[in-house]
Amino acid sequence: MAAATAAAGPVLWRRLLGLLPGRPGLAALLGRLSDRLGRNRDRRRRRSPWLLLAPLLSPAVPQVTSPPCCLCPEGVHRFQWIRNLVPEFGVSSSHVRVLSSPAEFFELMKGQINVAKRRVVMASLYLGTGPLEQELVDCLEHTLEKSLQAKFPSDLKVSILLDFTRGSRGGKNSRTMLLPLLRRFPEQVRVSLFHTPNLRGLLRLLIPERFNETIGLQHIKVYLFDNNVILSGANLSDSYFTNRQDRYVLLQDCPEVADFFTELVGAVGDVSLQLQADNTVQVLEGMVHPYKGDRAAYCRAANKRVMDVINSARVRQQVLHAQTFHGDSLLTQEDAAAAGDRRPAPDTWIYPLIQMKPFEIQIDEIVTETLLTEAERGARVYLTTGYFNLTQAYMDLVLGTRAEYQILLASPEVNGFFGAKGVAGAIPAAYVHIERQFFRELCSLGQQERVRLQEYWRRGWTFHAKGGTARGEALGRRCAHFLSARFLLPAGLWLYLAGSSLPCLTLIGSPNFGYRSVHRDLEAQIAIVTESRALQQQLHQEQEQLYLRSGVVSSATFEQPSRQVKLWVKMVTPLIKNFF
Repeated sequence: MAAATAAAGPVLWRRLLGLLPGRPGLAALLGRLSDRLGRNRDRRRRRSPWLLLAPLLSPAVPQVTSPPCCLCPEGVHRFQWIRNLVPEFGVSSSHVRVLSSPAEFFELMKGQINVAKRRVVMASLYLGTGPLEQELVDCLEHTLEKSLQAKFPSDLKVSILLDFTRGSRGGKNSRTMLLPLLRRFPEQVRVSLFHTPNLRGLLRLLIPERFNETIGLQHIKVYLFDNNVILSGANLSDSYFTNRQDRYVLLQDCPEVADFFTELVGAVGDVSLQLQADNTVQVLEGMVHPYKGDRAAYCRAANKRVMDVINSARVRQQVLHAQTFHGDSLLTQEDAAAAGDRRPAPDTWIYPLIQMKPFEIQIDEIVTETLLTEAERGARVYLTTGYFNLTQAYMDLVLGTRAEYQILLASPEVNGFFGAKGVAGAIPAAYVHIERQFFRELCSLGQQERVRLQEYWRRGWTFHAKGGTARGEALGRRCAHFLSARFLLPAGLWLYLAGSSLPCLTLIGSPNFGYRSVHRDLEAQIAIVTESRALQQQLHQEQEQLYLRSGVVSSATFEQPSRQVKLWVKMVTPLIKNFF
């Protein structure tokens, strides 16, 4: 009876949504209250004395099932436990390149498409509709044409995975951009549109366009061409190709990694809606519909499909590891070269970390929390996020563990909503409120030296209109929006071991450490562990470039006029923070 009563609570709130046509704000509020009734939440109040127990209360580090191997290079690094959760790919650092600019990212994408012979796999939130995005589509069309006209036609396949709600927004959208490819190359092109199972029923009918994207998204960003893979946080949009800085890493000639992400994107594509040539969508035969079918059955099927990919790849890599380092006919480097395998010995290891909480897949969350927990005294963790909205678990671990942290976040002036009208204009203030609460807790615990907050900014910039006229204010808002789009801060983590001046591990991909990233969206990133000093230097320079234009947050920061938060924003923030 008690269980039935608890379950009835969320249902009641969902029914109340039917009384709120055209009121997305109240609909979101009731959706948030429904989420609260459906789960147990950790409480923050008066928890300071317990923070010292965070390493003990957090998830235990997965135990290595066998002792480190003295024969294989993988045995020498301390993060080997990750391979008990996901496949481990050993590569040479010479095959890993950190990209530095949007233009480099765009030109590399076009170049890789033009020379692709076997596969092009692209997963993104959406594909934009501007001339640069059209240029990318034209590259795909040209490459597909070449594959058919060649003397020996290739079996080139193009698979694109996008989010349904974001990709369907507006009359001209991601779907209409890709329809010509589908119509011309129906046997070679597949476009899958992921629809979250949490957006269904009355909620789906009531929440309008744009607002419906707060419920959950396909947020993975992987771009793959034959055996070359780009992991990034960048979308397929013109600003990400020109002046919106993000992070990007290219893994060159890494067939096992490419196979894994091909299968992962294929698995998510299989449980997604398939775009048809007439711009309709269908589910694959035998698959449960994501929002019309039974939610539990759909999520079980999706979990199995994705976990089969992860587990089968993990077994394959373990077998490969055993054959390489423990086989009876163990090859020397000279023997391997003579046999045609000229790949150098691995000094870098790639671990794909997947987070799909709707499907009860929480690998990225487990690994991230464990990394934060196990960072020893004297270690340094650099963590960047465009929006300071860390999950409660991550904040507790930062406050309760021993390493030094430098957390870089965007100042409100470089937020994309800075200067906007209405509710959207309050979003930067909500982030300021969350930041101020966290900073006060740091000070109350006396940890403001161990955990430093830094804000990304550009000296000499101002977004305040001169003269106070309406025209000046409008110009200021437009400038703020343009500049924020240009310098939005990408997410990432760099770990420096105690006594080291260079990072040995980084996390790079689509997650941003916030509530939506952990609980609502589909995310994927990779942990790169390297012993190569050259690659460590690349990662260090990448981190330094981001932190170069930042200032340390202090009590004086929140005394500035732009940091004054209205009372109604403070009251609403706890209710809406999990939606952005």
